[in-house]
Formats: sequence, structure tokens, C-alpha cells
Amino acid sequence: MKQVKKKYYSFINWIIPLAKDLYFRFNDDDVPALASQLAYYFILALFPFLIFLINLISFTPITSEQALNDLSKVIPNIAYDIIKKVIDQTSHANRQTFLSFSMVAALWAASNGMNAVIKSLNKAYDRHETRSLWKVRLLSIIATIAFAFTIILSFFLLILGEVIGKSIFVFLGLSNSFKTLWSCIRFMSPAAIMIIVFALLYRYMPNRRMKYSEVLAGSIFSTVGWLIISVLFSIYVNNFSNYANTYGSIGGIILLIIWLYWISIIILLGGELNAALAYNRAKRKNKTS
Repeated sequence: MKQVKKKYYSFINWIIPLAKDLYFRFNDDDVPALASQLAYYFILALFPFLIFLINLISFTPITSEQALNDLSKVIPNIAYDIIKKVIDQTSHANRQTFLSFSMVAALWAASNGMNAVIKSLNKAYDRHETRSLWKVRLLSIIATIAFAFTIILSFFLLILGEVIGKSIFVFLGLSNSFKTLWSCIRFMSPAAIMIIVFALLYRYMPNRRMKYSEVLAGSIFSTVGWLIISVLFSIYVNNFSNYANTYGSIGGIILLIIWLYWISIIILLGGELNAALAYNRAKRKNKTS
């Protein structure tokens, strides 16, 4: 019992200073302002990227209606209506033209957002940017492509996962227990992929050398925070808010911006958490030496 109490007080003595440190970092490093900048570029990239994704799906057996139906399950209804309207209006245009234009537009806008992430992470670690402009831009584009790949892969796992599972089930003649296992893999894989991509993001984006173990906590925090914020926000908007009555059709855009703003805060807080833990480790190391 004494050992349990000791571990409990040790945890409290660790978590409270860490929470205070995160709070001061949140204000001192201008996280809300940088999150606004990141959300702005996200909203610029969102529609071109979704148009690209839906056009890409059109080359598969999956229809755009099925893809949009899966999308409706993870975002607020009013925001979904805006996205669906934009995609419907562009779906009759030339596929190849929209594939190339949408990808370039989304890539350029989102890479500007990644520059905001680099700036935030450098602030978190008290680092000045010494890398060349072209190197930072290239890093932003690579990070954007990795992030886009995560979304595409996660989207395809959710949409095509059921079809793939049924094919494997029939081909190998597996028992019904495989269906349950495959469902778990199908829905857990996107979270695992997100953790890996966030780990890469937090390791290579700041102007500082780090190990993967140093960025794991922030990667898990951002992934879990992203999922929780998305679910809670969707529940709130679909059941308790009246944005549609108050703002009309523009309400969907407002909700998208708010959602992307909170997602941006979560991403930046993940980096701040890694930085706070790194400085705590450095303090303990200095005390023992």
C-alpha cells in the first residue's frame, strides 16, 4: 500500500509541473496564433485535396457516394453538406485536369501550413531556423505528402477495408472470428499510421536532432487528441448547436474552420509536450551529474 501511495504522489509531482509548463508554453510560444495560421492553410488545402481524393476513388470500384457516406460519419453534418456540394459541382469536370490541379493546389497550400508547424516546433525547442529556405520548403512538401498519404491510406482502409476483409474471408475460408479481428485491425490501423506520421513530423521538422523515443509521447497525444476532438465536436454540432439556423449555409464553413483550428492546436501541443519532456529530462540529468 505504501508503495502504491509513493507511486501516486510521484506521478502527481511529475504531472502537475508538466501541466503548468505546457500552459506557460501554450501562451509564450503563441500556440493559438500559429494554430490559426495552420488552420487557415488547412482550409485552403482541404477542398482541393478532397476533390483530388474523390476523383482518385472514381478510378476504383468504390463510388463517390460511398466515399462521401463514410466521410459523413466522422465530420459534422452541416460541414459535410458544404463539402458534398463543392465535390458535386466539380465531379462532372475532366478527371485528369482536376487530379493534377487539385493535387498541386492542395500541396502548395498545405506546405505553407507545415511551415507554421516548423516555426512552432522551433519555438518550442528555443531554436532559430538555420536551414536554407529551399531545404525548409522541401521538408514542408515532404511532410505534406506524408500527411496526405496518411489520410488517403486511412480513408481507403475505412472504405475498402470491408471489401478486402470479405475477399480474404471467402478466399481462405476463415471462421467468423476473423471478421471481428479484421474489424479491429481496420479501425485501429489509421490510428497506428497517424502515430508513425506524427513521430516523423516531430522528429524531422524542428531544427534539432532527436530520437524517436523523444517524440513518441507527443505523437500518441496528438493522435488520441485528434480522434477525441473530432468525435466530441461531431457529437456537439450534430446534437446541440444551431449553426445552420444562425448562419445558414456559411455555418458549415465556420464549423470546418473551428474544427481545423482545434486540430491544429492539438498538433502544436503535441510538439510542445515533446519539448517540455525533453527539458525535464535535461533538468534531471543535470541534477544527477
